[in-house]
Parts: sequence; structure tokens; C-alpha cells
Amino acid sequence: MAGTDRRKAKTEASEFATAGGPAIILVRPQLGENIGTAARAMLNCGLMDMRIVAPRDGWPNVKALNAAAGADAVIGRVQLFDTVAEAVAELDLVYATTARGREMVKPVITPRAAAENLRAKPEAKSGILFGPERSGLNNDDVTLADAIIEVPLNPAFSSLNLAQAVLILSYEWRTAGGEDAAQQALAENQIPVATKSEISNFFNMLEDELKRRDFYPTPAMQPKMARNMRNMFQRIQLSQQDVQSLFGIFKALSRPPPGRNGKI
Repeated sequence: MAGTDRRKAKTEASEFATAGGPAIILVRPQLGENIGTAARAMLNCGLMDMRIVAPRDGWPNVKALNAAAGADAVIGRVQLFDTVAEAVAELDLVYATTARGREMVKPVITPRAAAENLRAKPEAKSGILFGPERSGLNNDDVTLADAIIEVPLNPAFSSLNLAQAVLILSYEWRTAGGEDAAQQALAENQIPVATKSEISNFFNMLEDELKRRDFYPTPAMQPKMARNMRNMFQRIQLSQQDVQSLFGIFKALSRPPPGRNGKI
């Protein structure tokens, strides 16, 4: 689903980098494309800390960068480790994602419960382990985790690809911040309202051009007609995109019309 505001990309990536959240730890990932789409899922939800353990095809990986589809900020910050133990060494809380039964006793929780736990301990450094695409995490990997996360899916078919799994956990963390965080997330995706300065610049240019083209019947009528036009536009809450479109229309109309042969 498209919808990225490219004007915000750099600013928001910087803000997200200081917003905390768990590290997403990809253990022995096999395909660069899956790493890239996982990075994209992370940035969708404001997570920046990706750690990769022993990627099959090495690192850096051009296919991962291409598949990230603009999530360069995440790919550019990737930390590479030889073992899972090294990747989680300084973390206080670690979860392991798996849908398979294990021969060990560990708490098993849902993504939502895990996200709530993470939000309840903002001071704790945390991470979530995701296993290789083909086999998932092994028992030695899971041993390093404090609890297991299982997504409550159809028990007859609970297979997720890597990016889907990362997105589910990242989204739950994002929304676990409460109603304020959810509203903020929605607000970040809204089109910015035009500033008074932007609107005023457009009006001034429009009025000058109308005056130059003798739009006003008399000089005495110009102030009243100009105010009416301003009020007409002010009744609409113009966005920045609206004003840019109006500038584009103004520029097109202010050019000389094409001649009979279709050329200017």
C-alpha cells in the first residue's frame, strides 16, 4: 500500500531513531529481498534498530537495499553479528518468535502482550528474534530469549514470511503506545495544512496578476473584490498541496496563450 510522504522521510527517520523500541534481530536470513522488506516494515512503524546474524549471502546486500523501497535509513544502520549471543549481549529483554513446539519451559505470549510488556518497560533495552525463512529459530537461539511470541493464526496454516512477521510485531509495538500514539501516527500521515504565509504569497501574486490584466472594473472596487476572493479561499482549509496546485494553475494561466499553430 503506497502513501509515503517523501518530504517527511528524512525528518521522521531521524525522529524514529531516538524514539526507542525493540531491536529487530534477523537470525541467519537467507534472501536479501526479505531483509529489505523487513526493513520497510520496521520503518513503517518507526523502528530503526535492525541487527543481522550471519546472513547467508553476506553483507552489504544490494538486493536488500532495493527491496527496502526507501527504508534506506534502516538498511544504513544495520549491525552485523556472527552469533545470536553477540547480537543480544547488551539487551535486557529478548523475545523469540516461533510457531513450533519446543522442548523447554518458557512463557508463551501473543504479539500484543509482548508489545505491552515492552511499552511498560521503556528503560529496558529489548530485542525480538526472527529465525531463518526455511527453518526458523533453533533451540539454541530460543534458549537466549526470555519468552516466546506466537502469533494466534490458523493452526492448520500459520506460516508467515519474514517481513509479515516483522510487520505484525512492529505494528503491535507502535500501537501499544496508547490512543495518543495512534492518533499521532494518523496525524503524521495527514497532508500538512498550508501556512498563512504560503496562502498570503499566493493571494499577493494572484491579485497583482489580476490587476495587471485589468480584472478590476475600477481601482476603488479592487480592495473589496480582493477581500471577497481571499474570503472565498479561506473558507476552504487549504493544504500545502492545494496551494502548490494553485501556484501551478496560476503559472499556466499567466503564460501567453498558444497561437493558431499550437505553439506559444
